[in-house]
Amino acid sequence: MRAIAVFKFLKAAALIAASVGVFRLVHKDIGEVAEHWIDALRLDPGNRYVMIALAKLSNLSPAQIKKLGLVGLLYAGLFLVEGTGLWLLRPWAEWLTTILTASLIPVEGYEIYRHLTALRVVALVINLAIVFYLIYRIRRRRHGG
Repeated sequence: MRAIAVFKFLKAAALIAASVGVFRLVHKDIGEVAEHWIDALRLDPGNRYVMIALAKLSNLSPAQIKKLGLVGLLYAGLFLVEGTGLWLLRPWAEWLTTILTASLIPVEGYEIYRHLTALRVVALVINLAIVFYLIYRIRRRRHGG
């Protein structure tokens, strides 16, 4: 349980960091920032996917950027609640984590179908393992084991 809690805490920390980074972009030229990162990461600016991403990023309004940051913080808050409950070995946290994690599995499956990457497959496998483990624990506790 504590390993899952640590995983949730790490996800929360990553989302908080990403959200802070997003909020710092509110009054900047996002296209220019994206081009800087494309150069820094040595990505091909002529790549179709890079061009699509640049076009989408360049069209974000400050309000949309703020919404992205807020959504990231909201999810981070959920991960912190899950992680804290799991760390304290609370049964409600097992239920909450099972429901929230299982609800995202279809989305992850669709994303893998759209664009297969090793990272997406690893995330899906980890989340499936978490869901099955928590269901096992919930059922075992329910049947007096």
